[in-house]
Amino acid sequence: MVFTPTRSAGLERLSDFLPRAGRAYANSRNHDNGTPKAGGARSNVSQLSPWLHAGLLSETEVIGAVLGQHSPSAAEKFIAEVFWRVYFKGYLEQRPSVWRSYVETRDAALARMEGNAGVRTAYQEAIEGRTGIEAFDHWARELVETGYLHNHARMWFASIWIFTLRLEWELGADFFLRNLLDADAASNTLSWRWVAGLHTKGKTYLARPDNIARYTADHPDGPLAAQGLADDAPALEEAVEHTRIRLDLPQPVSPDDLAKPYALILHDEAASHVPLDLPHPPALVIAAARPQSRSPGAIGAKALRFADEAVASGVAEAALAFGATSAVWEEDRNLATILAGAGLDRVVFPYLPTGWTREALMPELAPLIDSHRAHVILGDLSRATWPHAKAGFFGVKKQIEKTLRELAITGPPSDTAIQNPPETLGEAN
Repeated sequence: MVFTPTRSAGLERLSDFLPRAGRAYANSRNHDNGTPKAGGARSNVSQLSPWLHAGLLSETEVIGAVLGQHSPSAAEKFIAEVFWRVYFKGYLEQRPSVWRSYVETRDAALARMEGNAGVRTAYQEAIEGRTGIEAFDHWARELVETGYLHNHARMWFASIWIFTLRLEWELGADFFLRNLLDADAASNTLSWRWVAGLHTKGKTYLARPDNIARYTADHPDGPLAAQGLADDAPALEEAVEHTRIRLDLPQPVSPDDLAKPYALILHDEAASHVPLDLPHPPALVIAAARPQSRSPGAIGAKALRFADEAVASGVAEAALAFGATSAVWEEDRNLATILAGAGLDRVVFPYLPTGWTREALMPELAPLIDSHRAHVILGDLSRATWPHAKAGFFGVKKQIEKTLRELAITGPPSDTAIQNPPETLGEAN
C-alpha cells in the first residue's frame, strides 16, 4: 500500500475501508494477511494509523464516519481500537515518567551495546531480518521496507525480541520508532511494556508458532513459520514506580482568544488545520516537524519522509485555505525570529502530548505560554477520555458509549441498522 502523507489520501483510505469497519473487521482484524502481491491495501484492517498519528485525520471524524455506516454494536471492535490510541496517550500524560524512563534506559542500552560485540551482532541480525526465525525475519524486513506492520505482527515481534532473542525491549521499541510511519510515543512505548509485563504488571504476551501459523495462513508468504521460540515469558521488572500525576489540561480556546493576529503551528502529531475548527484564521502558518527527534539513531527513510511531508502538506493546505503566509521552523531556526519577521507575538498550536515532539518544541514554546501569548488546542475526545485513562483500558472502555453520546458522535438509531448491504462488506481474511 502507498501511504501518501496528505489529508485527502487519508480520507480516501477511510472511504475505502468504511464498508468493512463493522463485523467484517471484528471477525478478521487479528489476521496478518500481508500486503497483496498485486499491491494495494490490506482488506481486513484500516491502515489509517499513519494519518491518525500525523493528525491529518482525527479519531473523532474516523469514528463518526464509521458510525454513519454501521451500528454501534457492529462497529464496537473498531471503535475500541481507536479508543486504545486515545487511552494510551491519556495514560502517558498521567505518567510522563514512563517516557522519561524509556528514553534514559534506551540510551543506556544503546551505549552498552556499543561495548558488547555479542549483543551488537544479535541486534544487527534482528533488525536486518537474519535471525533464522522466518516470521520474525519477514516482519523485520517488512517494517524497514514499508514503514508498517500489522498490529498482531507487532505483538509477536516484540515477544520474540524480548523472550526468545533476549534483547532489551527498549532497543526494539527504538527500532519501531525509527521505522514506523505511525510511530507514536504513547502507543509504541506502552505496547512494548505490555508485552514485557511492565504495563499490566506480571501480564506478558507469549508468541507461539501455532498462533502465528493460524493467523498468517492467508499471508502471501504464509503460513509464516516461527521455529525455536521461547516456551515461557517471565515478566520483566523495573526498580522505578511510575506514580500517576494530576492531569493539567489547557483551558478550551474561545473565539475571543484567537481574535488578535496569531501564527498557527502545525507539528508531527497535528499536521492539519481541519480538525482544529479555528474560529478565526491565522496570519501565518508554521511547519514544525521533528521526526529526527524520535531517536539518537537514523530514522528510516519512509518514516522520515511521511512525517516531514505530512506537516508540509498540512501547512500548504492551511495557508491556501486561510490566505496566510507560511514558514518552516527548522531545528536550527529560532521561533522568535520567525514571529518577529511576520510582526507577530502570539501563537496557537495543537496540544503536544508526552513524547519527542513535545521535548523538541516546548523549550521555545514555554516562554510564550508563560507570558500568555500562546493558546493550546486539545480535542474534545481527548479532553473527555484522558481523565479515565488512570490504569487499565477498562476504565476508558466503560465510558465509550457515554463519551460518544455526550460529544454527539452517534450512529444509526437502530442497533442493527447497517447502511451498506452485506455483499459490500469485506470478506474475512
